[in-house]
Amino acid sequence: MKIVVLAGGTSTERDVSLATGTMIYQAFRKKGHKAVLLDAYLGYEENDFNEIFDLEKDWTEAAGVISGEAPDIDKVRALRKDGDTGFFGPHVMDICTLADMVFIALHGAPGEDGTVQAAFDLAGIRYTGSSYLGAAVAMDKSLSKELFRQNGIPTPEGFSLLKEQFEKGEDRLEKVPFPAVVKTCRGGSSVGVYMVKSGEEYLEALKKAFSYENQVIVEQYIKGREFSVGVLDKKALPVIEIAPLEGFYDYKNKYQAGSAVETCPADLSMEITRNMQQTAENVFSALRLEVYARMDFLLKEDGSFFCLEANTLPGMTKTSLLPQEAAAVGMDFEDLCEKIIEISLRKYDM
Repeated sequence: MKIVVLAGGTSTERDVSLATGTMIYQAFRKKGHKAVLLDAYLGYEENDFNEIFDLEKDWTEAAGVISGEAPDIDKVRALRKDGDTGFFGPHVMDICTLADMVFIALHGAPGEDGTVQAAFDLAGIRYTGSSYLGAAVAMDKSLSKELFRQNGIPTPEGFSLLKEQFEKGEDRLEKVPFPAVVKTCRGGSSVGVYMVKSGEEYLEALKKAFSYENQVIVEQYIKGREFSVGVLDKKALPVIEIAPLEGFYDYKNKYQAGSAVETCPADLSMEITRNMQQTAENVFSALRLEVYARMDFLLKEDGSFFCLEANTLPGMTKTSLLPQEAAAVGMDFEDLCEKIIEISLRKYDM
């Protein structure tokens, strides 16, 4: 099968995406597929691309190492040689059109917010994962939380705030239940997430969060253990627990080896395990997701838990959670990648 693994892009999660894409590309090559790893933004500069899937080329050279900080996107943009400012780099759409399937390994927007999926739909390009609708809904944490509440899915209380409101002097400080969490509405990998304990910290966190985007979420801080549940083909995988050695599960703890202890299956009662898995499946349905996703949870000492968000393009790096959950049911990384392709193909058989 001719497969494009599409990674990179221009989000703050670019490095994570390239690491994810590299592992997926290597998995397909190991399985004998004609795979190509493409940076969505930098593209492929050669004009002769019709035989690209037959090239004897190692496509992993574009992937870097994930550092402890988000990448400098301005420096990434400066690497573009064609002078175009559009998201898709040279020949990306052309090459994707030649593929049997595009494995979307992008993280953050665009890519995880439905815009790339919509462009592919218009171009008749087949791709993995959720459609543009499910991706867009899940990416918007404010909208997701509304749907959580409408469907009886427990989630932390909170509110959203727009940058234009903040610039006009509205900060809703009187409504903040300290300690609280301030985070970007459409971010990922814990970029733009801040724990605050005072009004001064809250206002500073708003300034930082608004430097990333124009809407933020402010919600109650839930003290508890951190868990994640992947859903593959509408069925929940085993629950995994994440215990950071320091602080919370932020960008560094997610992607630097040895920064967190991950246990799968998680040490939970059968009842809590079943309930959390069922809730993950309910989230998958409520947000109109397809193929696969990963839901994040916090569990309090009293046994109650809260869903924080859904990730429609979960990481597939060496330290990522979904591959660990799949491994717990006997599915290795290569088989997981092929399974995602298999399920995704069903969307186009209807």
